[in-house]
Amino acid sequence: MNNNNNSSDSQPKSLFADKAYDASNSSTKPIEDTSSINISKKQNESNTGQSTADSSLTNLSALSTSPTEEAARTTSKTTIASGDSLKLAVVGHTNTGKTSILRTLLRDVYFGEVKNEAATTRHVERAQLTDNQTGEVLVTLYDTPGLEDASGLMDWLEDNTASRRDGIERLQQFLAADIAQSADALGSSEDYSQEAKVIRQLLASDMAIYVVDAREPVLGKYKDELTILSWAAIPVMPVFNFTDSQDANIDEWQTMLARRNLHISTRFDSVAFEFVDEMRLWQNLATMLTHAEMLEQLMQRRTENWARLYDEANIIIADFLLNVAAFVQEVNEDDDPMPVLQQMQEAVRQSERSMQHKLLNLYKFYDNAVAATPLELQAYQQDPFDPELLKSYGIRTTSGAAAGALLGLGIDAAALGTTLGLGAAIGGIAGGLLSNTGSIADKLSGVKRLYIDPATLTLLATRAMDLLVAVRHRGHAATDATQLLYAKEQITTDDNDELADDESNPITPWPTHKLPSELKKARGKPQWSSLSSGKSEQAQSLRIDAAWSLSSKLQARSADNLQMD
Repeated sequence: MNNNNNSSDSQPKSLFADKAYDASNSSTKPIEDTSSINISKKQNESNTGQSTADSSLTNLSALSTSPTEEAARTTSKTTIASGDSLKLAVVGHTNTGKTSILRTLLRDVYFGEVKNEAATTRHVERAQLTDNQTGEVLVTLYDTPGLEDASGLMDWLEDNTASRRDGIERLQQFLAADIAQSADALGSSEDYSQEAKVIRQLLASDMAIYVVDAREPVLGKYKDELTILSWAAIPVMPVFNFTDSQDANIDEWQTMLARRNLHISTRFDSVAFEFVDEMRLWQNLATMLTHAEMLEQLMQRRTENWARLYDEANIIIADFLLNVAAFVQEVNEDDDPMPVLQQMQEAVRQSERSMQHKLLNLYKFYDNAVAATPLELQAYQQDPFDPELLKSYGIRTTSGAAAGALLGLGIDAAALGTTLGLGAAIGGIAGGLLSNTGSIADKLSGVKRLYIDPATLTLLATRAMDLLVAVRHRGHAATDATQLLYAKEQITTDDNDELADDESNPITPWPTHKLPSELKKARGKPQWSSLSSGKSEQAQSLRIDAAWSLSSKLQARSADNLQMD
């Protein structure tokens, strides 16, 4: 588990967690993007590689779990009032995903420790959600150990505390008893020290969310947990985790919860993330409070930031596409074009990889050993110049299947449709038979210009937008690269060739033969491409207006859109 002590005085605050760990003590560091795109054309600020919507640290610190310090926290609790931050305890049975939910809420793959085993969290750990505009602390979250033996604790409470006392008095009596200390310290076989840590934090909090693994059946131990939690006399809201599973038992759980007067619950899958579910979580919590100003402020800021992230992501994609579309290389009439083509393809591969990393970093997914990212899936590792990948997206080229070795140069059907074969096609590059050659003046001078074809540009755009959908629907607790990645339906053309390269194809953002005007314009602007000129900042500044315009079209055509309805 990470014990992070980030000073709130020295670090700016944000609603989203950034690199919430000590990089100097970690062998695995996030990728730093030093060339991210400034989405505001009027800003003169330099970009540091962090999102404009999410540029600062969430304050994280592990809390001591000594009985004295925890008791002090318990006695300092006050009822939440207008203007106070909300103290929210995250509680539940072992291995229900409490830390996983916090990772996703914080957008922080480094918070706590997530393993597929019980009792991973052994201490209370704190994180703060702050207003990144004012620095004001809105919510303090407390990750607690799992309740391991609530039924045993319930038996002890029934045997050793008076039923006529109220719940808080009975819980305080338990905390004062020797049994609340560790078994090692007492030399006893009974150990309720983990439950004691949870109860101390519960009594020091304003409200709690009770994390339920929706795949679990309703058992007696869970009923005992809810009884103990109710004695703390604070609002408790059940939150169903892993709701995307086919084994979810939500109806059964809701029936049991209603019998315990818990009628407000919500769904929040820490792996298969939906932003609307997060907003519903905060909204439901707000309905249980007399003063909910802080949560309302939190929801407003998170909604603004989520939209801003989406705007910036589309700018990143649009800028990448324009950079590739403007990429031009020249070859002499008598030169072999294959080495140039191979260099162009490799440059595009590297550019796509850089764009993908920018999207991952924007949404706080980093290449590391802590959590897997969508890029580890085969779909995003596949070569963009693989003809089979084009086919899987329903994109038809004009060059036919034999053009695999030359894919990316827009080989004209006239070149490969003859009996001369591939060799003649290569010769055709020098002979001016190809649709991607330059002007008549170029032909007269014996110089040919080569660029990336519309089919490849369409593929790159489609795959980039798919990745954006994936990261927007992936929780930061996902530890497996294949773990519940957003299931966007893919339509292949094995049996439906008529869908390929057609207006009705729902996969691609546009038909191959109808590139957006911005990409068409880029074809005649080689100075826009850093791949051609090697001048990254200058080229980016030249294409920024077109990137803004193209990003608007990408948003309009995205099936994901803002997901805020």
